[in-house]
Amino acid sequence: MSKIRRILHPTDFSKASGAAFARAVEMARTNRAELLVAHVLTPAVPMVGDGYVSPKVYQEIEASARAAGQKHLDALASKARKAGVRAKGLLLEGIPHDRIVRAAKAKRVDLVVMGTHGRTGLARFFLGSVAERVIAMASCPVLTVRGK
Repeated sequence: MSKIRRILHPTDFSKASGAAFARAVEMARTNRAELLVAHVLTPAVPMVGDGYVSPKVYQEIEASARAAGQKHLDALASKARKAGVRAKGLLLEGIPHDRIVRAAKAKRVDLVVMGTHGRTGLARFFLGSVAERVIAMASCPVLTVRGK
């Protein structure tokens, strides 16, 4: 494997992502690589009893999700910088595995380090595995870190 200059760490801010974040920071520091911490906002599908949500309420839900995502990303990037790593956050929108793969390619990332929830059986069948899809589609190596 060639020199690692840029690492992408996609996060959903879960415990599983936390273990991968620690590994990504450690690898970025060891390789003097830049760390890109990414979060993908999925289009909000409002769950309301009667089904109608006004555009104004829908926009408020999206703005709130975007603000929360940015706040969490900023906190992680700051934590990485305190550990001596060049880091920045990327707030993306769309289908998680697709946006992660596209960001890795667009940013010319050398390695993706991401957490996996380790779901099995029906949960995995219904929820799918973002990590599995990223592994299948990414043009660079992907390291998965099992959540504790």
